[in-house]
Amino acid sequence: GTAALVWNEIIREKVTNFIMNQSKEQRILNFVLQNAVRGDPYSVVDTIDKYCSQKEWAMNVGNEKGLILDKTVEEVNPSVALELGTYCGYSAVRIARLLKAGARLLTVEFNPEFAAVAKQMIEFAGVQDKVKLLEGPSEEIIPQLKKKYEVDSLDFVFLDHWKDRYTPDTILLQECNLLRKGSVLLADNVIFPGAPEFLNYVRKSPHFQCTNYPSHLEYMQVEDAMEKAVFLG
Repeated sequence: GTAALVWNEIIREKVTNFIMNQSKEQRILNFVLQNAVRGDPYSVVDTIDKYCSQKEWAMNVGNEKGLILDKTVEEVNPSVALELGTYCGYSAVRIARLLKAGARLLTVEFNPEFAAVAKQMIEFAGVQDKVKLLEGPSEEIIPQLKKKYEVDSLDFVFLDHWKDRYTPDTILLQECNLLRKGSVLLADNVIFPGAPEFLNYVRKSPHFQCTNYPSHLEYMQVEDAMEKAVFLG
């Protein structure tokens, strides 16, 4: 798994970026703009999956774990959701397409280049009314959610950013009183590349009830899993 990731993420990507004079994220966006149906989030998600499974690997949640994400979102039926780690906007579009009328998703992205691609992806999918993209580090944005973005509490949180931020950001969400009894956290990549500190924290905490969903790394046969942690108050 690691060797394949190094090949896809570092060597192959750098060569292709140099030859084509654009980033992989821009190539994914261009493929969507040319092949997906404008205003159809399902088409956008399918088109990204097609590109990343057939042409270039990318760190979206992917379709296999995407089904776990879908099921969790449908069960929670959130009014206010938070995503940490927007990347190209794949999971933001995936979540937004399942949100009820009047619900909103706040998605946080630290990398300005990724944020620029995601913004276009979200608009092309036609879900910009439900999704607000917040640019900056999660540890700065989370404490602003209540006052600046009028978030009383979060019904659903999807953690898919830097793995070493999972635990401190979960603690920050608790300290900022953004979780209510029944709030659901879903964390991606808890096996590969892995988030052992986060698993240790939520599983040992009396405040969370955890469920593990074994799966595979996006677009590969590498073992991975998602962890659902329900906040008990």
